[in-house]
Order: sequence, then structure tokens, then C-alpha cells
Amino acid sequence: MQIEWQHIDHVFFDMDGTLLDLHYDNHFWQHHLPKRYAEIHNLPVQEAIKNLTHQIQSIEGQLNWYCLDYWAQTLNIDLVALKHETAHKIQWRPYAEAFLKNLKAREIPLYLVTNAHPKAIQIKNEHQPLTHYFDQVISSHDYQAEKESAQFWKTLSKHLPFNPDKTLFFDDNIQVLTSAKINGRLGHLYGIAKPDSRRPVLTTSPFPLVTCFSTLLKN
Repeated sequence: MQIEWQHIDHVFFDMDGTLLDLHYDNHFWQHHLPKRYAEIHNLPVQEAIKNLTHQIQSIEGQLNWYCLDYWAQTLNIDLVALKHETAHKIQWRPYAEAFLKNLKAREIPLYLVTNAHPKAIQIKNEHQPLTHYFDQVISSHDYQAEKESAQFWKTLSKHLPFNPDKTLFFDDNIQVLTSAKINGRLGHLYGIAKPDSRRPVLTTSPFPLVTCFSTLLKN
């Protein structure tokens, strides 16, 4: 995989599953939250899992799916406190930080473009500092539109003038990349082969997959 950097003016990065290991988020939502939710509300764990799974799946891909405030209110739980309980699992993906340092040293404009809620970004940044690498941190919650939507890319283009043909975007979410292609008209789109270090490598994708950022380090 080779990128013609002379044709790149901006680089957009997703956060979870792209720069940071998605294992933290998968473990939290699928294991830690059901366990603690059951304890807090005095429910059997299996009942908690069933209830949470139904609620989470019912709004998957929508803005509230990513919103910590929404889930804190819906579940009547201090979600931020619970997320700190497993914060030791927040880790960089291999060579992701080295890649950012390399691009930053080259003075290539970098932007964090994420669906993560601002409170989630803060938690990640406290345990694995990353926001200082970016010229700007953009959460979909700032625009009240998820990255999967056309509205997000329309709003982003108004707030951040960029040439889509010269913009590079890394994201582990195929739906987001598809929207970036159709609605954002971005010309350089890459997925992630292994967003979660504990899960198998993806082998098929409509977008080229980055196995490790070490292969993309600029000389």
C-alpha cells in the first residue's frame, strides 16, 4: 500500500478502532456495562444483557448510539464513572502514535474526526494523550449529525474548508467510509484491518485496509 503524499493536503483520522484499540470499547459495552448495570439495578446479568442489547441495537448508527449523556439518562447510571473503571484497557493501535508523530513532524494538517462523544474523547485523552497531535478535534456531536449521515459531511465542509480530492481519511467503520465517499466526496479512503486487537483480521472490504500504520510511515 502506497500513498502519494504530494497529493495530500489534509488527513482525517477516526479515533476508536483506528488510532485506539477497539477492544476497550467492545469490552466495556459488551461485558463491563452489563455486569455493572446488573449490580447497580439488582438484576440478573443475563436479563441486563438482554435489555441492553435490545436498546443498543435499536439505535445503532444513530447519533445517540454514540452519546454518553443519552445512555447515562436512559440507563440511569453514571456512565463516565463506569468507563473510568476499565480505562486501563485504553491503548494505541500498533504504530498509530508513531504515524501521527511522523505526519506532524512533516507539518501535514491533521484532524480528529470522530463519532465519539466529547466526554469519551476526554476519557481517552486522559489515559492515552492524543488530541495534541491534531490541528482540530471534531466530534459528530458538535454538528448534531453522525458521520454516517450526509448532514455531517455537509456541515464539516462549511466549518472546515478542504479539498476532498486531496483529503485522506482513515476509519474502521465501513458505513462511515461509504458516507465519506458519497456525501463528502473524499478521494482517499482507508479502512482498518484489525480495529480490535482481540478479534480476527478483516479480510474483505470495499476500501483498502491498513494492517499496520508502520507500512505508511513517511520517509
